[in-house]
Amino acid sequence: MDVHEIEKDEDDGPPPGWEPITPSLPLPPPPQLSSDMAQMVCGTCRRLLKYLKGARYVQCSCCSTVNFVLEAHEVGQVKCGSCAVLLMYPYGASSVRCSSCTSVTEIGVHNRRPPWSVHQGQAAPPTNFVQ
Repeated sequence: MDVHEIEKDEDDGPPPGWEPITPSLPLPPPPQLSSDMAQMVCGTCRRLLKYLKGARYVQCSCCSTVNFVLEAHEVGQVKCGSCAVLLMYPYGASSVRCSSCTSVTEIGVHNRRPPWSVHQGQAAPPTNFVQ
């Protein structure tokens, strides 16, 4: 067999059974949240969960964990004392365990929620109206 014949055989095309890969279709954009929907991350498996606003508990469809829903005004934030990851905790908690390094960070006085009276402001003194 001549070298030119071997090269010719190699140029005949793809081997039998070979099929080209069809280009994949572009992914659709992620669904938009309607005004009555909210999102949270599952505390166990870290999946993004979508739920109706106002729900107090959301069950994860992946791991079945029941997650307690906290609204923004019910949550405090503190950096982990060990790895500096930003942690969220319900107001009133004395400590929080880091989900990354499992270290426990104490919630200092500067990170505790002020008393409700501070949020409402000082009551205005009664005024006497003279007519």
